[in-house]
Amino acid sequence: MTKVTMTINGKAVSGEVEGRTLLATFLREDLRLTGTHIGCDTSQCGACVVHVDGKAVKSCTMFAAEADGADVATIEGQVNEDGSLSTIQAAFQEHHGLQCGFCTPGMVMSAAALLKDNPKPSEAEIREYLEGNICRCTGYHNIIKSIMAASGQDLPAVAAE
Repeated sequence: MTKVTMTINGKAVSGEVEGRTLLATFLREDLRLTGTHIGCDTSQCGACVVHVDGKAVKSCTMFAAEADGADVATIEGQVNEDGSLSTIQAAFQEHHGLQCGFCTPGMVMSAAALLKDNPKPSEAEIREYLEGNICRCTGYHNIIKSIMAASGQDLPAVAAE
């Protein structure tokens, strides 16, 4: 067993993990932060995206021990300080960027990383950035619309029809 200490959503946490424990498993099972979803265990679906030291990471591809000392942000930490939805979360709600909701935490975390690096991405840039996130329900149109709305933009008229 290895002791790990990290900051998660602004709070210091620690625990004991086996060397093979994935960050996603540590978050969900040890810390009960179940918003990080595990959909494939092969890093293809993106449901497990979290931010580690400010970078979007698929937590099913990282060992918990690798995050020792890191600053980790999960979907649970995306709300505003008063508990209200963040701009991105509100845009997903308002523009119907979710259906079953399984992929939504990973989509929101990926969108947050994209908008941090590129505050006004084009539709093409959003689509390219989300290549590692799979949604089986929506067809992506409303996810793209949600991210563009969160960035203060509207979908181009052609794409919205």
